Amino acid sequence: MQYISQNLNPKEYQGDLVLLYGDEVADRSLPLSRKEIDLIHHRRSIKKSFVQPFDRLPYRIYVVSFDSELPSARSQEMLRRAAKDLHTLLRNDEVRHLAVTGEGTLTEEIVALVEGLSLADYSFDRYRSTDIFHLDSLVVDDRYLSQAELDTQARLWNRIFWCREWVNLPVADLNAPRFADELQAVAADLPDVTCTVMDKKQIQSLRMGGLIAVNSGSVDEPRFVVLEYHPAGSPDQPIALVGKGVMFDTGGLNIKPDDYMQEMKSDMAGAATMASVLFAAADNRLPVHIVALLPLTDNRPAFNAYAPDDILTMYDGTTVEIVNTDAEGRLILADAIAYAAKVYNPRLIIDAATLTGAAVRAISTFGIAAMHKNAADDLCLLHLVGEQVYERLADFPMWDEYDELIKSPVADLRNCATVPQAGTITAAKFLAHFAHEVPFIHLDIAGVAFFSKPQHYYAQGASAVGVRLLYAFLQMQS
Repeated sequence: MQYISQNLNPKEYQGDLVLLYGDEVADRSLPLSRKEIDLIHHRRSIKKSFVQPFDRLPYRIYVVSFDSELPSARSQEMLRRAAKDLHTLLRNDEVRHLAVTGEGTLTEEIVALVEGLSLADYSFDRYRSTDIFHLDSLVVDDRYLSQAELDTQARLWNRIFWCREWVNLPVADLNAPRFADELQAVAADLPDVTCTVMDKKQIQSLRMGGLIAVNSGSVDEPRFVVLEYHPAGSPDQPIALVGKGVMFDTGGLNIKPDDYMQEMKSDMAGAATMASVLFAAADNRLPVHIVALLPLTDNRPAFNAYAPDDILTMYDGTTVEIVNTDAEGRLILADAIAYAAKVYNPRLIIDAATLTGAAVRAISTFGIAAMHKNAADDLCLLHLVGEQVYERLADFPMWDEYDELIKSPVADLRNCATVPQAGTITAAKFLAHFAHEVPFIHLDIAGVAFFSKPQHYYAQGASAVGVRLLYAFLQMQS
């Protein structure tokens, strides 16, 4: 989609037009008749949020009414959701070129609607032979956003697009080596970004026992990708972003039943998220130092696949007893977290992972399960920006008693508890061990990374939830 900033006069504009309407102050500028304005008032007396189309053949006007008296975060989220309803009308009317303006509205409200349109316009099309509706261009009133400001937003939305595209791709077309190659190609085009791709021999030389074990049942080699964005003037000590990159998860020898194996191409959403956040930061020249560490492999039950009762030695020397080979994500993350802590001495480590079904059972698909060790202030800031972008966090405790559930009689740790209790928390406790003394935040995105059916402005499939959250967090670091 092309985004254009342009001066708009609603009463003179010749084209399909969207008008944001937050309260009656907009009446004076609406290119509507008295009866049409009365209709808007009547509908608002019943419910303030709706989309009302009016014909101006050969064009149309779409009035997006919203409740401007709601708290700002909620009001902006309702505009994103209204954008989905608007997008449905545009598709039905075959409107591919659109302009957006308002009267008495805030820039943030215009951005929220345009962002919602961008998110709603995405669909996974590359394997479909029929033409799919998409918007071609969107003109935004330059009273709200200059072209430079609009371009900044568009670059973020582009990274969200590619995050969703990567997660939606099947493993037959995006295995670990291919994903590493794609990341390397993107990094090569960005200033101040370096990309290091480690192959199987290099991973073995680093003694990353978790990544090697999980990969042992696969014909495809693993990769460990390290992206670094270090612009001039940014701190020497980075923020480390670690993303789970299980390209497909069968469960290994603890193989998943059929209904749990579907959609397991999305088990690399954490890696796609963290790469996309770093690329968006580089696109928009955020003055932050970021390292993204992405362990990539699939989890298969073939060849010399690792097995329950195996004992692994991880990158930092910790020994781990395997209880369940379907608790593989924490094993590859543990190696990457330990590597981040030792090699980069970051001021903070954040990981994102589709880690546990327990997180979905606890909070459904409405938010991200969050836990921390020695990072209360950073988690508080993540909460604040999460409310604003509406990628919200739910706190889980990290009490010492949970450590007992992952103690092993034969090794330093078990990779999961032997009782089906507190699965989301014990996974975080396991990972926190490998951060050592570095402040650490764990984000379990299992409920929000991939939707089995459309949800608000997200189509079925990958959502890239977490990208806007972490990008907003990084904006606050400068």
